[in-house]
Formats: sequence, C-alpha cells, structure tokens
Amino acid sequence: MPAPSIELIRGVPLFRDGSDSFLNRLAGEFFERTYKAGDAIAEEGESGKTFVVIESGDVSVSVRGQEVGHLGAGQAFGEMALIDKSARSATVRAVTDAHCYLLPVWSFRPIVEEHPEMAWALLEALAQKIRDVEARTSGDGNSDDDAAA
Repeated sequence: MPAPSIELIRGVPLFRDGSDSFLNRLAGEFFERTYKAGDAIAEEGESGKTFVVIESGDVSVSVRGQEVGHLGAGQAFGEMALIDKSARSATVRAVTDAHCYLLPVWSFRPIVEEHPEMAWALLEALAQKIRDVEARTSGDGNSDDDAAA
C-alpha cells in the first residue's frame, strides 16, 4: 500500500520539525483512501480514530450544519483523535474527489512515546485550533485554513 511522501507529511505543522527517520517510520503507518465528491470523510459526533492528511482535492468543514471552512491539499484534521478518540467536532465532506492518508490513533501513540518531542508539537497544534475556533466564534475572522474537525 503506497505511503504518503515525506514532503506531504512534513508540510503538516504537527510534523514540520520531525526528523527524516521519524517521518519515514510515520509514513509507513498511514493508509490511503480516496473519497468521491459528496462523500463524508468524518461525521460530527462519530468517534475520532484517525488523523487525516489531504493529498489532493478540496473538502468542506461544517459544525451543526453550518459551513465553517475549507481544507485542501497539504492540510490535515483530526489532531484531537490522536489524543483521546473523542467525538468528531465537525463534519468533513469532499467537495471534489479527495485523496487522503489516514493515521490511526493506535499507530500514533507508540511513536509519540518513542519521540516525546511530538507531544509538544501536538499541544501547539491543538492550541492553534482553539485560537482559530475562538476567532470564528467571536466574529474576529473566519480561518478557513485551519477549520477543526
């Protein structure tokens, strides 16, 4: 099964500072999936078990039926799933055909235990998501680039 390129993974802020050896190991843990336009990639309220990196295509992000953003090639969502497998906070739906790579939480945890610096990167990514949501809900802006899921 093809793995995502190291360049694609490194483009995700969470993994930006990972070493080549770390990213090569991580790449082997992803599985690929292609979604047709209109397909749900993640459903609000479902258990989050994967982190998703979009290789190609465009997706919309909605919360309680309201569109809150769009994501495209090189972007990712599902960081919270990597920590606690909690319910998805948004629905993510393919607007165009979308080719994605999914990282299961059970693959990520052992890697983080071996590379604790990734835990700090995950905290930073989650803090940014919270800031983006706060900005959207306060009316200070609409951060399409980092819609949470």
